[in-house]
Amino acid sequence: MTLAGQVAAWIDGDPDPKTRDELAGLSDTELAQRFSSSLAFGTAGLRGPVQAGPTGMNVAVVTRTTAALAAYLSNACLGGSEVVVGRDARTGSDAFAAAAAEVFAAAGFRVTLLPRPLPTPVLAFAVRSRGAAAGVQITASHNPAADNGYKVYLDGGAQLISPADREIETLIGAVGPASAVSRTVVEPTTDDIVGAYLDRVALLAHSSEPVRIALTALHGVGGAVALDALARTGFSDVVVVEEQFEPDPAFPTVTFPNPEEPGAADLLLALAERSDADIAIALDPDADRCAVGVASPDGWRMLTGDETGSLLTEWALARAAPDALVANTIVSSTLMSKLAPARGARYARTLTGFKWLVRAGDGLAYAYEEAIGHCVDPKTVRDKDGVSAAVALASYASSLKASGRTFLDVLDDLAVEFGLHAGSQVSRRVTDLSEIAAMMKRLRSSPPADVAGIAVAVTDHSLARGQMRTDAVELTGDGVRVIVRPSGTEPKLKAYLEVVVPVTDRPALGAARETASARLDRLREFAEGL
Repeated sequence: MTLAGQVAAWIDGDPDPKTRDELAGLSDTELAQRFSSSLAFGTAGLRGPVQAGPTGMNVAVVTRTTAALAAYLSNACLGGSEVVVGRDARTGSDAFAAAAAEVFAAAGFRVTLLPRPLPTPVLAFAVRSRGAAAGVQITASHNPAADNGYKVYLDGGAQLISPADREIETLIGAVGPASAVSRTVVEPTTDDIVGAYLDRVALLAHSSEPVRIALTALHGVGGAVALDALARTGFSDVVVVEEQFEPDPAFPTVTFPNPEEPGAADLLLALAERSDADIAIALDPDADRCAVGVASPDGWRMLTGDETGSLLTEWALARAAPDALVANTIVSSTLMSKLAPARGARYARTLTGFKWLVRAGDGLAYAYEEAIGHCVDPKTVRDKDGVSAAVALASYASSLKASGRTFLDVLDDLAVEFGLHAGSQVSRRVTDLSEIAAMMKRLRSSPPADVAGIAVAVTDHSLARGQMRTDAVELTGDGVRVIVRPSGTEPKLKAYLEVVVPVTDRPALGAARETASARLDRLREFAEGL
C-alpha cells in the first residue's frame, strides 16, 4: 500500500478526532516518519512520543494494543478474568487508561481501573495481590516529557517477557481499525488498593532513631504515597521540594525527569543541605525508581544506583532467611556477586530489566539494577518499587544513625572487604536509531585488544543461548569492565563502566579512589570514541 493509502486508512480508523486532524496537517516527509514502523515492546513495554500515527502513543495505538492483549489472554484461557489498569499523570495518560479499560471490558474481562494517577508499583501490587490475569500501567517512567508508554504485567504481576511480547505484537497486526474495536465504559474502582499497598509497605521497616528526610517527587505521582508510606513506618520528619511535589507532565524544573540526569536532583540536594537532613530521596515520575543523596566531606551528592544497591543488599540479607537469593543485572556492579556468598546468600546475574530480575530464582530477597531500580519486597511487588525502597533506606539510615554511622561508612567497609568498586556511564543520545546499530556493528567487527592500557576479553552477548542472549558487548580485563548496549527505553547507546581497585585498609581508601577515578576517565574516553 502506498504511503497515502496507509495514512488515509489510519485516519479513517482513528477514533480520536485530535490525532486525525494532526495527521491531516503533516507534510509527506513527516508522514513518512510517522508510518516508518510501529511501536514495539522493548525493555519496559511500549514507549514513544505522544503523537498521531503508528510510531506514537495515542488512543488508536493503545486501543489496538489492548485488543491484541485481550486476545492473547483469551487464547491462554484467561478470558473473563480480572485485569487491572492504572496510569501516571503524563500527557494523554487519562485517555489512554480509559481506552485500555474499556477495550478489556468489552472483551469480557473484569476490569479494575485505578481511581487516579498512582505510582507504577501500586499497579504491580494490585495485579499480584488480587490474583489478576494481567495489568496495564500507562506510563513512560523517567522518559522525557513528550513521551508516554504502555507497560504490561503478567505471570503474577511481573512484566511480560518473550515470547509473550512477540505473540502480542503479532496479534496487534491482526486487529482491524481502532475505531472498530468495541469499548464499554468502566467506572474507577472504589476498593482501597492504595491503603492495602501501604499496609504491606509498613511491614517492611520501622524507625529506630529519628531521621530527617528531604524528598522530591520530581513532578511525578509518588509524592503523597511516599509521604504516607514513610509516616506509617515512623518517619514523619520529611521536607519536600515544593516546586517538584505536585504532578506536572511538563516537568518544568528539569531537562529530563530522571534523578540520574545531571542537575535533576539539584533542588533536592540544596534542600537537604539547607534543612540539615540525614538523607535525601528522589523518586522518578512514576515512583518505581528511587535515588538517595548523602552528605559527604565534599558536600551533598547522590549515590549511584550500584552504591545504593550494595547498601540495600546488606540491609536485605541481614533480614533474609539463610541461603536467600539476591540478583542484579549484567550492567550492574560485580560487587553483589562477592557480597552475597560472603553473607551466606546465593547470587544471580540476569539481563537488564526487572522482567528478568524478578524471575531470577526461588528465595529472591532483593534485586536491583544500576538505573536506581530496587525490588525490596519481591513476594508482594514483582517489579522495582521506589516507595518501598525509600522506606527501606530510611529504616537503614535510622538504624545506622543509632550507632553513629552513615551510608558512607558502610560503603567504606565494603570497599575494604571486597575492593573499591567504582562505576560510571556514558550515554550517546541519537536522533537516528540506525546510528546505534552502526556503532554496535563497528564494535563487533573491530573489538579492541585493550582498554585503558589493560588487555580485555570480548564477550558478544548476542551470541549467547537462552535467556542471557541480548544485544550487548562486554569487555573485561584485570580490574576493568565495559558493557556496551542500546538502551531499551530511550534512543541512546549506553556504555557501563566499572573499575575494581584492591584496598588494604581504611587509610588506603583515598589512594584507591584516586586510582579508580583515573581509570574511569580512561574508560570514558574509550566509550565516548565508539
